[in-house]
Amino acid sequence: MVGYESWLERDRLVLVDFDPEVVGIASQLFWLFWTTAEGKARSHARDYFARLGDGSALVLDVRAADRIKPRDQVAFDATREVCEALGWRYEVAGAPPAALLANVRWLAGYRHPRHRLPDAAAALRAAFAPPVGLLDGAEQVGDPIAVLPVLFHLLWCRELHTDLNRPLHPDVVIATEAVSP
Repeated sequence: MVGYESWLERDRLVLVDFDPEVVGIASQLFWLFWTTAEGKARSHARDYFARLGDGSALVLDVRAADRIKPRDQVAFDATREVCEALGWRYEVAGAPPAALLANVRWLAGYRHPRHRLPDAAAALRAAFAPPVGLLDGAEQVGDPIAVLPVLFHLLWCRELHTDLNRPLHPDVVIATEAVSP
């Protein structure tokens, strides 16, 4: 369980969870304290800290671009400077594209390993070896009601691929290799 303070943070959290490089996520893991050029004490808690598979880190602040005030920008700039010194990636993330978010939120419902049925998963990988429409490939394997949860799990795990910047629909092309947008 990872906390969030806004719907925008929740949405970004789902996308960070979907990132195959991320192996761990924590919310507001640390505070940054500094003194401004005017001698005033400042502090700010970063929204997310993500550990990446290669051992590096991603620090993320979530704020809609139109809601970044000058005081916020100072905090973001200070964070960027510290992260660069530590060799960590730093991003200020706003609202994600609507179709991408909708697709990833849908697929997140199938992240649990209970949806990995080995025989169906192998059959789906074979069915989508030549890229084919979602429903056509699912029907090649069996009853879509039984097969689609496995297909969505494989998309979540990135064992099957599609352009998630477009709405998922029965004819969207699914493939075993990454699909170019």
